[in-house]
Amino acid sequence: MEEWQFYKTYTGTPQGGIISPILSNIYLHELDRYVEQYIQNFNKGTRRKTNREYKILDSRIYRLRKKMELYPVKSPERMELLHAIKELQRQMRQIPCADPLDEDFKRLTYCRYADDFILGVSGSKADAEEIKLGLSNFLQKELKLELSNEKTLITHTSKFATFLGYKLTMCKDESITKNNLGIKKRHHSHKCKLYVPKEVWVGKIKELGVLKIDKNGVWKPVHRPYLLQLSDIEIISIYNAEIRGLYNYYKLANNVSVLYKFMYFMKYSLYKTFAAKYKKTMRKIIKKYSRNKIFMVSYETKKGTKYRALYNEGFSRELRPMKQQQIDTLPNKTMYTCRTELTQRFLANQCEWCKEEGKSVEVHHVRKLKDLKGKSKWEVKMIARKRKTMVLCKKCHQDLHAGKLD
Repeated sequence: MEEWQFYKTYTGTPQGGIISPILSNIYLHELDRYVEQYIQNFNKGTRRKTNREYKILDSRIYRLRKKMELYPVKSPERMELLHAIKELQRQMRQIPCADPLDEDFKRLTYCRYADDFILGVSGSKADAEEIKLGLSNFLQKELKLELSNEKTLITHTSKFATFLGYKLTMCKDESITKNNLGIKKRHHSHKCKLYVPKEVWVGKIKELGVLKIDKNGVWKPVHRPYLLQLSDIEIISIYNAEIRGLYNYYKLANNVSVLYKFMYFMKYSLYKTFAAKYKKTMRKIIKKYSRNKIFMVSYETKKGTKYRALYNEGFSRELRPMKQQQIDTLPNKTMYTCRTELTQRFLANQCEWCKEEGKSVEVHHVRKLKDLKGKSKWEVKMIARKRKTMVLCKKCHQDLHAGKLD
């Protein structure tokens, strides 16, 4: 909540001033201490017991190998035993080495961001229910908070859980690799994997207005009318900021490559926006702006002509931890919106606030940008674009001076 305006964020935490997550950390510090103490009491055992079924198969393989030594190399009996060993090894790869239901081994992990937290329980469902009940009682008695039963779910590791906009699950990994000594080793099973939910990138293209679904249910990219009055560099910079913003947040996901689908709609929406702006076909626009098969626009600087390309760096998974603490910072699209000529903006005959076209427009002018305090949305917009003028329709201009524009 900022200036009495609610802003939806990726993570679900209200994004306003920096005080919101700080207050959450201060107030929920007692919850952290409670869980930390609970973990110390809950954890037990140093390692799981070996799975009995796994141990039986291992013993059978050992006996067959001893028996195989009695036969000559490449003899039919030896080859038959070798096939039997390989079949038993295949069965072993389907079975966990350690007993997942070992009552003498339990672990509890905890992660919290602001008011959103997740707990991982290596134990039974009864353990998870007991932990949930303890958390609910603690929050209610000590912090006067209520734990939502609808949102606080107990989920099996084979299913998906949602945390900070990601979908999480534990996947079984049966792959085998060799180390530098040539020894085969099975990867650790039940690794935690992150996924981009489909509704995230689909919701994003709907929110941005780059998607149209026709009566037959076919998805088609469309142009964005409210960008037509901007310059080429402004338009392509806005698209790049939106693409990078989503990718930077979800680059840790195992299926981050699904953002190529998001990129398809963004790319062709950009083509169609340029085509609508210059009243040309999309084919002609692509031919005009492509250099070495990369779509880019030119812009002038003090050092001469420069070029900015549409994002083309791919969507590879980032395996290293994120170093920048900006996971809840949405892309600032206004900073890429450079100044256009006042004459062009005025002749566009469109209000830069309500986006209505066809009405007579006026120009609101401030003497100095430093006079703007940034308390109103229109002031924030002018400050972000470093612009002392704003083209408004008559009604919006009157509302601005009356203090009603926000």
